[in-house]
Amino acid sequence: MNLWVILAINSVALGGLLFLLSAGFSLIFGLMRIPNLAHGSFFMLGAYLGVTFLRIGTNFWLAAILSGLGIALLGGIIERLFLRRLQGQELAQVLVTLGLSFMFADISLMIWGGDPIPLSAPSALQGAMQVGSIVFPSYRLAIVLVAAVIAAVLWIMIDRTRLGAMIRAGVDDAQMARVVGIRVSRLSSLIFCLGAGLAGFGGVMGGPIFSAYPGLDGDMLPLALIVVILGGTGSLVGTLVGSFVVAFLYNYGQALFPELAYVILFLPMLVVLLIRPQGLFGRLPT
Repeated sequence: MNLWVILAINSVALGGLLFLLSAGFSLIFGLMRIPNLAHGSFFMLGAYLGVTFLRIGTNFWLAAILSGLGIALLGGIIERLFLRRLQGQELAQVLVTLGLSFMFADISLMIWGGDPIPLSAPSALQGAMQVGSIVFPSYRLAIVLVAAVIAAVLWIMIDRTRLGAMIRAGVDDAQMARVVGIRVSRLSSLIFCLGAGLAGFGGVMGGPIFSAYPGLDGDMLPLALIVVILGGTGSLVGTLVGSFVVAFLYNYGQALFPELAYVILFLPMLVVLLIRPQGLFGRLPT
C-alpha cells in the first residue's frame, strides 16, 4: 500500500477513537457548560485501568467496560464534590479540573510507573482484512464500528427518548424544568458520568494503538478541544464529523508537513472560531 492509503486507514481509526473521547467532552461542555480540562485524564486513567484488568486475566471487552464504569464513577464523584459547588463559575471550574488533571498524572506515575505499557488487542482482531489491494487491520475496523454504534445509541438517547427530552429541557431552561418536576441535578450527574465513562472506555480501546503512558492525557485533550470547537458544542453530528476531520488533518499533517503539523491542526479551529463561533453544526446559546 502507498503512503496515502496507510494514512487514510490510520486516520479513520483515529477518528473513531477521537469520537469516543470527544463525544463525552461535547456532552459535558455543550449540555452542562462545564469546561472539563480533566477529560484527557479520564482517557488516560481508562487506559491504565484497562492495563490493570488485563493483568489479572480479564477479557479485553470486559476490561474496557469495567474501566469505563470505573471512570464514570470517578466522574460522578468529581461532579458531586467539586463542580456542582462551582456551577456557573467557568474560571473556577477550569482551575479545578486543570488541578485535578495534574493530580491524576502524578498518581498514575506513582502507581503504574513512567514507561509506556502496551495493551494487547483481542486475539480475534489481531489480523487484517483485505479488500482488493487495501489491507485494513481488523482491530482498527472494530474501533470504527464501535464508535458508529455508540454514536447511534447516543443520538437515539438524546433525540428520541424521554430521558433525552428531559436533558434538553434542563439545558434550555433549568428553572422551568425544575418546576415541572425534572431533577436537573440528577441529570447533570448522569451526563457527567456518561461523558467520563465514554472517555475511560475510549482509553482502553486506544490502548493497543497508543499504549498507556504518562502524558497521554495532554496529547489527547487538545485534539478533543479542536473536535468540539469545529463540530459545535453539544452536537453529536458535529462531534462525529469533527473527529474524522481532525484525525485526517493530524495524521496527514504529521506525515507530510511535520514542521507545520500544529499549524495545519489548529488553523481550521481559529478560522471556525472567527467565522462561526458556535461550530459547524452547533447553535448559538439562547
